Amino acid sequence: MRIIRTRQELHQSIKSLETGSIGFVPTMGYLHEGHLALIQKAKSENDFVVMSIFVNPLQFGPNEDLTAYPRDEKRDLKLAEEQGVDILFLPNVSEIYPVPLSTTIHVEKRVDVLDGEKRPGHFDGVATVLLKLFHLVMPNRAYFGQKDAQQLAIVEALVEDYFLPIAIQRVETVREADGLAKSSRNINLTVDERKEAPIIHQALLAGKKCILDGVEDETTILAEVQKTLGKVTKKVDYLALYEYPSFKAVTDFSRTLILAIAVQYEKARLIDNELIKRGEENA
Repeated sequence: MRIIRTRQELHQSIKSLETGSIGFVPTMGYLHEGHLALIQKAKSENDFVVMSIFVNPLQFGPNEDLTAYPRDEKRDLKLAEEQGVDILFLPNVSEIYPVPLSTTIHVEKRVDVLDGEKRPGHFDGVATVLLKLFHLVMPNRAYFGQKDAQQLAIVEALVEDYFLPIAIQRVETVREADGLAKSSRNINLTVDERKEAPIIHQALLAGKKCILDGVEDETTILAEVQKTLGKVTKKVDYLALYEYPSFKAVTDFSRTLILAIAVQYEKARLIDNELIKRGEENA
């Protein structure tokens, strides 16, 4: 595995690769099984795998603590090498943003709800850094987890809008044995919060069952989710049902839907979702 920290080194390394496809896995590090699933999927579909680890300051809001984001470079290096990553790109902030930006990327659609509404500017930062990384790596395919479904929809739109020659590959959410979605932020849960957190996914599954059983009343579906959530309800940042990937109000229950939730604990904000398509076990 080549460990690279500068754009110039990355350019040279990408150029030196033998003819073959490149799978790209962009991350913010503190790797867990969800990231490893992305690597495994990339390895199965490409000749080479490039992973980036970069905690992007542009996607953190004024009330969000960038310095508190979990980091463990030594462990990340070990995991990436064990999984067979060919190139690991570890730039610092000045390498990605050497000068103040003279142009900006602003995401117009799919951001007026959920995290886009709760974290204004967040997805502008995501789109900006990904556009930079896509140009640096020039991958054939890039891999994103379904857990960040709104981000996934925005990245798919970014690639389509700018005719980027990249196939965006969706990878299903990786979960703990009790159903909690794997996340770098789970480490910040208290013991009691960790015991409670699996209820989040149980509640989403209750709502999903309603939809698959033929219920077409949004109020009824969300009430079923709230019923399962129980005492977690007072910590819910949002709970909503939309068509996917447009994030528009549901007008046709035969389309792919997203049932999404965010729960704010003391030091960790957890998001999760279910993509639902009638007639398909997994949308």
